[in-house]
Amino acid sequence: MNFTLKVLGTASAKPTTDRYQSAQVLDVRGRLFLIDCGEGVQMRLAEAHVSVLNINHICISHMHGDHVFGIFGLLSTMGMFGRSAALDIFAPPAFAPLLDFFIANFGQRLGFEINFVPLKAKAPEVVFETKSVELLAFPLRHGIETYGFIIREKEPDYNVRKESISKYGLTISEIASLKKGRDVVRMPGDSTVASVENGFRPCSGSSKPLTISLDEAAYKPYAPRSYAYCSDTAPFPELAEWVHGVTLLYHEATFPKDMAERAEATCHSRTVDAAKCASDAAVGQLIVGHFSSRYKKVDFFLEEIREIFPNAILCNDGDVFELPLIRMPF
Repeated sequence: MNFTLKVLGTASAKPTTDRYQSAQVLDVRGRLFLIDCGEGVQMRLAEAHVSVLNINHICISHMHGDHVFGIFGLLSTMGMFGRSAALDIFAPPAFAPLLDFFIANFGQRLGFEINFVPLKAKAPEVVFETKSVELLAFPLRHGIETYGFIIREKEPDYNVRKESISKYGLTISEIASLKKGRDVVRMPGDSTVASVENGFRPCSGSSKPLTISLDEAAYKPYAPRSYAYCSDTAPFPELAEWVHGVTLLYHEATFPKDMAERAEATCHSRTVDAAKCASDAAVGQLIVGHFSSRYKKVDFFLEEIREIFPNAILCNDGDVFELPLIRMPF
């Protein structure tokens, strides 16, 4: 079950010779989320061996050009390649006029439906879900309406231990209760047939309820994985709470720590802001991008970040992060 992030662009404002504008693609169990769509996204998708026809959803954080300038070309190529599957686009309401302009002028032969979902969240809110995956959007603090995203696996049902089925003579309904995370309680008078050979007797001969605990009879098969995307944003207290405990956090760090005035003026974050958010949120790992083009080398960014949050990496275009499935102890 894949949970793979491919970083396509890590530059802020304008592309450089080795960094394209913001874009990422996240593969969750074969479902592809393109997060932001900066200039040059098609080139990076090709280099990453990601077909534009396989993208299921596009998430646009805000309407600054370095996060959306690649959308016209991408949609046009999808139509040219004969895409027929519907495409979801999650974006601020300000995206609507841009989409209308594209469809009116270039969408006559598009050949597929675009389902635009305007974002309005004031706190993390589920905007899309399947049986196993959900997408949440939440507001960031930038100069214009901006959103971050969390994409995570839902909690799996419990697996019932085979030995518990035979030991307690579990019924179908009792097994279903355990799978949903509920203890089984047998009241006096229940006629449940149990496995006598394992030394267990039905509850019908007792005056007390019998509880078959979830911890004894079942277990979680794996720990759900999660990814949070936070770009562009000034720091604010609620953010760490909203992304608390995610497996992998992407947080912008446009500037180093000595650029506080510039960061505040542009509603961006510094290295220390990203690190503090990751630390306060107790995330598994922090990856950082959206670097200002004024810095040809950003190695010193990592030193500043790791002073606060050691498990951090600076992103480069083309980086791949694979979140392994962690099986829970049986």
